Amino acid sequence: MAQKRDYYEVLGVSKSATAEEIKKAYRKKAIQFHPDKNPGDKQAEEKFKEAAEAYEVLSDPQKRQRYDQFGHAGVGGAAGGHGMSMEDIFSQFGDIFGGVGFDFGDFFGGGRASHSQRVRRGTDLRVKVRLTLEEIATGIEKKIKVRKLVDCQACNSTGSADRSAGETCPTCKGTGRTVRAQRGIFGMMQVQEECPTCHGEGKIIKNKCPKCNGEGVIRDEEIISINIPAGVMGGMQLTVQNKGNAAPRGGVPGDLLVLIEEEPHKDFVRDNNDLIYNLLLDMPTAILGGQVQIPTLTGDVKITIAPGTQPGKVLRMRGKGLPAIDQFGRNYGTGDLLINVGVYIPEKLSRDEKKMIEQLQNSPNIVPGSSDKKNFFKNLFG
Repeated sequence: MAQKRDYYEVLGVSKSATAEEIKKAYRKKAIQFHPDKNPGDKQAEEKFKEAAEAYEVLSDPQKRQRYDQFGHAGVGGAAGGHGMSMEDIFSQFGDIFGGVGFDFGDFFGGGRASHSQRVRRGTDLRVKVRLTLEEIATGIEKKIKVRKLVDCQACNSTGSADRSAGETCPTCKGTGRTVRAQRGIFGMMQVQEECPTCHGEGKIIKNKCPKCNGEGVIRDEEIISINIPAGVMGGMQLTVQNKGNAAPRGGVPGDLLVLIEEEPHKDFVRDNNDLIYNLLLDMPTAILGGQVQIPTLTGDVKITIAPGTQPGKVLRMRGKGLPAIDQFGRNYGTGDLLINVGVYIPEKLSRDEKKMIEQLQNSPNIVPGSSDKKNFFKNLFG
């Protein structure tokens, strides 16, 4: 299989290109390699599909971010040219040329079949969800109340008081678009535009529903369940499809975008999928060793401190961190709990305590030698 070309190279833009620059570059490639302009040219058709694939990824901020970080593997290695049909690709022209669509069949004389009536899509909603590290460790189902546009039950979301689908638009005869002639660089061409009467729907509502005023949607509250996988991080955005605002008159609902926020933890600091805990030992335990109790996300555990444990030592409890997930939400292991050891040196001593320390001051096992000093700072700073 031939190696895929870089998407930025395909469109002829730099990696810092803006969304508008990417759209313009794709528009140029689409016109240059369109099958109706290059009939029977398989190479032009492949370049046409290749440009559509590049645009499908780079025009989506989330897909573009994954592509910039992981290359073709980050977006599954296939998009427009391989995972989309030619009709899917042609549907993009409504976005890059504006309106309902740009009829390339009329433009190049190919007579391509017309686009369908416009299907409205509801707008996306964004919410923030705060999670504790305990919730992140196990994953959780959150139920949140969202104020949003929902389907009008009075008219069954049709917008019509009698619940009918409406009447055929007299301006566009139900096609949802109008056609006008315009002179361009290739001579006269026909440009298709959204019908100004029905706004691309092909239907008009004469007897409007009094509850929604003919829109088919009303503002209300809905309780939405969100399944949050284990291992998410603050700043991540999850998408709950079709849980955004309802679309007018039975269109496609938007999505609910869930931004993850982490609550600070009293014991731990998160480092990717590892957790860091700062342990402060008393001098006798650091010198003599012993057992101490350590918190974890699933409860306290006891660990053994070896005699002569030095400040700055890092102890590792494997598998006591957070689940690790990739950009596709798949789990691939669990992080560790890292314990930073510190030793408490008292600032104030009683008379008897001071005498006890003074008795040890000249002991050969208490006073560090030159090799002890070297090893201590080597272990502390590396």
